[in-house]
Amino acid sequence: MSTGTSIRLRPYEVALLRGGPRAAVTVAVVALHLRGDVEAGRPGRLRTSEASSEAAGQAPPPQTSPPSQAPPAPASSPDPASSPAPLPPLAEAVRAALARPAGLPQVRDHADVRAALAELQAGLRAAGLLRAFPPHRTRTARRALDALSAEHPLPTSRKGLPESDALMAVALYAEPALHVLVPRFALRAGLITRAEVAEGKGFHSRSPRGGGTGGTAYSCGGGGGGSD
Repeated sequence: MSTGTSIRLRPYEVALLRGGPRAAVTVAVVALHLRGDVEAGRPGRLRTSEASSEAAGQAPPPQTSPPSQAPPAPASSPDPASSPAPLPPLAEAVRAALARPAGLPQVRDHADVRAALAELQAGLRAAGLLRAFPPHRTRTARRALDALSAEHPLPTSRKGLPESDALMAVALYAEPALHVLVPRFALRAGLITRAEVAEGKGFHSRSPRGGGTGGTAYSCGGGGGGSD
C-alpha cells in the first residue's frame, strides 16, 4: 500500500475495507487455492493439498540410494524465476491455520490469522483509510474503492485473467466474482451459498449480508460523506 498522492491497495486490504475480516480471509483462501495449496474438503470445509494426499493414503515415493560407483550430483540452487512468490502474511497464516481441515469461520478465528488481520488493520488506520472507534471506512478509502471498481470491472470469465486481477475481483465483488472465477471450489468450501428453489418463487440463495462474505463489514462512517 502506498500513501502518497495515489493510494495503491492490495487485494487483502481492499477486501478488509470492503467486507471486513472474513472477506480478507476469503481472498487469502482463493489465493492459496489458485496456487494449488488449498482445496475443498468435506462440504463447507477447507484443507491443504498435503492433507488431501495423506487422507487418500498416497505414500511418498521410495527413496533410492545412488549407485556406489557414481558420485552424488552437486545440489543445484533453486531457480528464482521458477520459485513461487512468497506468500503475504495473511495467506501464510491461513495456510498454517489449515494444518487440520476447518471451515472458514474457524480459519478466521485462528490466532495467527487474527494477528495478521490486526496487522492489516493497523496499516489501514495509519494510512488514514480506516477509523478505529467505531470501525468504519474513511472518505479517502471510499474514493479508493470506487476508483478500483472502475479500473477492475467484474470479470465475465477466468480465461486469461492474471492471478492478481482475479484476487482483486474477489476483493471488490465477493460472491459474484467467486461464481465466475472458482464456482465449484467456492461452493464446496462454503465460500458461497447454494441456490435453493422455493416453491412458486424460483431460485434464491440464503447468502449472508455483505456480498456473501459474512462477518463484520466496515460501515461507510457518518452520514453525509463521513470524514477523513
